[in-house]
Amino acid sequence: MKKYPPIIAGVILGLLFLMASVTFLLKLVPEQKLPEGTPIAMFMAAFGPTGYMTFVKIFELLGGVLVAIPKTRNLGLLVLGPIILNILAFHIFVADPKQLLNPMGILVVVLPLYLLWVERKKFAALIN
Repeated sequence: MKKYPPIIAGVILGLLFLMASVTFLLKLVPEQKLPEGTPIAMFMAAFGPTGYMTFVKIFELLGGVLVAIPKTRNLGLLVLGPIILNILAFHIFVADPKQLLNPMGILVVVLPLYLLWVERKKFAALIN
């Protein structure tokens, strides 16, 4: 029974990042018009045309697939770790930090921490 919660957490986290990356890369959702002059609009204006977001979304796709597979979960966490930190920094410094309290924001923060805790011995061996 102890082995199922990490599997479920990995699959959910992987699906969250797969969904976010695929909808961006395949342009399944129309581009959102942001109020001109707001910090979010300036941030997106700076990074959007450069291809930076495409670069990040490709790594989200890779990390999402890796974290959903139990044998590659720790490698997936290594790929997603900097992305998750950037998501946190974006919401704290650029957007509204309260947006992190929505269900998806909570899952993006809590699930990797849970997976790191559960597999801390294997993860420590990976980075040593």
